[in-house]
Amino acid sequence: MGFEAGLFKKGQYQELWQRCCGYLDLSIEDFTHIQKRLMLEQLELLNKCELGRSIMGDAIPESVEDFREMVPLTTYSDYAPYLLKRRMDVLPQKPILWQYTSGKSEEYPYRWVPVTARQLDQIEGIIFAMMILSTCNNKGEINLKGMDKVFYGMAPPPYTTGTMTRAFPNELFDVLPPVGEAENISFEERIKYGFDLAMERGLDLCIAMSSVNVAIGERFGRKGKSKTNIKALIKKPRKSLRLLKGILKSKLAGRPMLPRDIWKMKGLVTFGTDGSVYREKIKDMWGRYPLEFHGCTEAIFIAMQTWDYDGLTFIPNLNFFEFIPEDEVNKSIEDPTYQPRTVLIDEVIPGNYELVISSLHGGPFMRYRLGHLINITSTRNEKLNIDIPQMRFLTRIDDQIDIAGFTRLSEKVIWKSIENCGIDYYDWVASKELNGKPVLHLYIEPKDTNINLKELESSIHNELKKLDKPYSELEAFTGLQPLKITLLPKNSFQAYKLKQQALGASLDNLSPRHINPSRDTIRFLIRPDLSLLRKQARTEKEKIEA
Repeated sequence: MGFEAGLFKKGQYQELWQRCCGYLDLSIEDFTHIQKRLMLEQLELLNKCELGRSIMGDAIPESVEDFREMVPLTTYSDYAPYLLKRRMDVLPQKPILWQYTSGKSEEYPYRWVPVTARQLDQIEGIIFAMMILSTCNNKGEINLKGMDKVFYGMAPPPYTTGTMTRAFPNELFDVLPPVGEAENISFEERIKYGFDLAMERGLDLCIAMSSVNVAIGERFGRKGKSKTNIKALIKKPRKSLRLLKGILKSKLAGRPMLPRDIWKMKGLVTFGTDGSVYREKIKDMWGRYPLEFHGCTEAIFIAMQTWDYDGLTFIPNLNFFEFIPEDEVNKSIEDPTYQPRTVLIDEVIPGNYELVISSLHGGPFMRYRLGHLINITSTRNEKLNIDIPQMRFLTRIDDQIDIAGFTRLSEKVIWKSIENCGIDYYDWVASKELNGKPVLHLYIEPKDTNINLKELESSIHNELKKLDKPYSELEAFTGLQPLKITLLPKNSFQAYKLKQQALGASLDNLSPRHINPSRDTIRFLIRPDLSLLRKQARTEKEKIEA
């Protein structure tokens, strides 16, 4: 049992709040001081290990300022030779476990990341903070009780959420389904089993991906319309009572049955890049707003909402943060050799930034570009007097499209799915868009105008399922078919090229980037200005006639 769990069991709630949620009272100066102190401890470990020397080269930084000046920004490819082989001998500190997430399609299927014992200790406190903040209404309030029923809607080890489960105080709560059983069955079976148990025992807290919460809510609507198995209900009277009450509530309200008709939730915790998309829908289904947190495999926890369910507040003790201003991000996209400047958390102003993290507590990453574009909404939370910058996640800025937290599709996989369909086309671009749900919007300029759009969508969708297993799992569990195709007018890409030439663009910028081009680019491709194309045709005709 961890320290926080001991405090909870003894009922020492004031000390528990201070230990887990006390970071919300930090001044920005104190926050920055903690960051730099922990980074100096990390530098001592990095200077002594093979991975640190490999990344830092001849540099031996003795201060945070030296570290930021001497050490280049990195990506996973800098660590892949070590981490993909799960080499422990090269790391700053020996890990206690390894976790993974999906990698770049066709390069490596997973990205492996080590977690140290010191990191796991920090994670336990953050998980308690997450549970406390999701169930409280005011500062200092703890509404959790021993053996509260908590739905376990997280992927098992070695996924990152499995690491959360390892740090979760399972002995203090009634976890549905029990972790030992949950980790031995498929994800979909776990969801079904967990909610069958919740129908019998009740439910106080739900922790799951945003898309999973929505999928469960939609299933309740279908359940309310289905025929009731009387024999099954007689065998489980508590389940039958909840279900019948839920059906009655929904019928009186004149709508499909929702989870809020079954349970009165103490708290909801959601994660996934599409949390803001589903926020209102989840509240409607479950009866309260979900508490969102932002994290990823490499950083684990980055930021979390508080009891006002507004912006996310950065967490100081798991990662050292740097921020690349958006104009610097764009320069580095145009010129991959360019090293963008960064600012620290006490230097940010409202605007967009790419997030850079360095692992603390013996983790491996140094000035690591997550590929996350975030928006700093304000430098502090005025309403709750929190003196820490507030953020929200915008999108990924690399060559991948994240769909509902289930999969990241690379340019190569999307391109290959188009090629495998056998369609003749000039070019394409793809964009993640939001229209009540996440959409992978593919814009293609076909050579043949007589194309059946529905057949093409079905064909490419099926190819994506073959090429990317997480994409197929997305449909299998949530029912989402996120692909949408728009056929572009003839000469769209040629017109774009001529426009870029007229603007003096370099040779490598004459075509739009395939993944997440700007909205202006997409608008142009949908309604291209063909005047330059006509002018070019006239010029060529005049040359021929001359």
